[in-house]
Amino acid sequence: MKNYLSNLKNDLPASLIVFLVAVPLCLGIALASGAPLFSGIIAGIVGGIVVGSLSGSQLGVSGPAAGLAIIVLNAIQDLGAFEIFLFAVVIAGVIQFLLGVLKAGIIGYYFPNSVIKGMLAGIGVIIFIKQIPYALGMAKEAKLFSSTILENISYGPIVITALSVGILVLWEQKFMKKIPIFKIVQGPLVVVSLGILLNVLFRGSGMGLSVDQVVSIPVAKSFEGFVNLFTFPDFSQWNNPEIYKVAVVLAVVASLETLLCLEATDKLDPMKRVSPANQELRAQGIGNLVSGLIGGLPVTQVIVRSSTNIMSGGKTKVSAIAHGFILLFSAMAIPTVLNMIPLASLAAILFMVGYKLAKPSIFKSMFEKGWTNFIPFVVTIVGIVLTDLLVGIGIGMAVAIFFVLYNNYKKPFLFETDTHLGEDGEIVIQLSEDVTFLNKANIQRALNIIPDNSKVVIDASQSIDIHQDVLEIIDEFEINAQERNIEVELVERKVRPIGSSAIKSLETSLQTIKETAAVAN
Repeated sequence: MKNYLSNLKNDLPASLIVFLVAVPLCLGIALASGAPLFSGIIAGIVGGIVVGSLSGSQLGVSGPAAGLAIIVLNAIQDLGAFEIFLFAVVIAGVIQFLLGVLKAGIIGYYFPNSVIKGMLAGIGVIIFIKQIPYALGMAKEAKLFSSTILENISYGPIVITALSVGILVLWEQKFMKKIPIFKIVQGPLVVVSLGILLNVLFRGSGMGLSVDQVVSIPVAKSFEGFVNLFTFPDFSQWNNPEIYKVAVVLAVVASLETLLCLEATDKLDPMKRVSPANQELRAQGIGNLVSGLIGGLPVTQVIVRSSTNIMSGGKTKVSAIAHGFILLFSAMAIPTVLNMIPLASLAAILFMVGYKLAKPSIFKSMFEKGWTNFIPFVVTIVGIVLTDLLVGIGIGMAVAIFFVLYNNYKKPFLFETDTHLGEDGEIVIQLSEDVTFLNKANIQRALNIIPDNSKVVIDASQSIDIHQDVLEIIDEFEINAQERNIEVELVERKVRPIGSSAIKSLETSLQTIKETAAVAN
């Protein structure tokens, strides 16, 4: 509790920024899903308050997910009514909760970092591209790449976008962070405030914003009208087998997307905390149960809002929970004010989020780790951009597995991890000859159960090759160990050449044994 209170100065400003990003995303995903717009807001509220309270993730933010939009759209059409679809969401929530009880959350650890980072970068590219029409003030039906693009742009949104990006870039400069007032006032908040001001000033002029160029949420004139915005499931369809098919698909896809986003969020966490995956599945299950009962879209942990939370300075789960309460209060009390926010202002904020997820330094870092990491990373990005999230991840995984199988074909040893207690009470983790990303789950689990205030020795003296993902897990454990008062000692952690050089090393060792035996005889 003390930790949460001491971080309020970081979490509350971050929650406001996450809220500003969440509003258009909730509405846009609901629109793309063919569902009532308010169902997206409900899902955002449930994802923040319900899932945020139950989740073990300190920085993850949940809400409606773009990756489920097509599935939801088809499901509503196939089932024939949104109320029937809500029943499927309720059942999906129950299935997700049971997956968490059965400890299915470990699945997420079997995805290599090259694919996870490719997923983040791919989402960053998509975010950036998707915001261009809003930044240019283009009509919904206008095409971004066409000969008539100049006829479809509006100068008001362009001015707002340019000024907003300039402010956000300025806020990132080191000298700005040294000024006390700029540590308190966040750049995105200034951008949104400026956007509302310019929206008012531009009215009646050639740069005025149209209804399609600002946020649009339903406005209830009374509390009774607000309550009427909620929709409830049609339980009379309990004997419809199609509902259960949709529920299973929603549960599986939402769980996979959540687990991937959970690990990606942990990778972005400056403190490198490890979130409990099974607890997250249970929290998401309860969240979907509640969301379905009151008329909301299915929820998952979502990387756009989670990364926005981290990059806005969030420290604990309070920021996710608070953003849900702000969303609820705003939908009830000040929808008119929210509807004054230009989409161009939000586009500028998301431009920066997209850039940070896919900035050139990330590509450089992955390239330096070798082709076995860089190629799956790039393939995942291309797959996500050209298809969708899950297909892109699947393609990236296939390429990553190919490299593992290819390398294992050339390596003479298999991998096994032994954990034992040393004579002086220290914990010793002995890594074997060949450590691949498939061993991430076991190593992560072994490090997670190490008690606080202890000493651990990670012995890699016998290792021929250690995959970069495993090295990153160890590096992140060293950072997190400082928070847990764990003393870490690394013994000869070396990454040796693989393939022919490893075989040559083995042959040299065998020749030495033969010579020693000959002398002994």
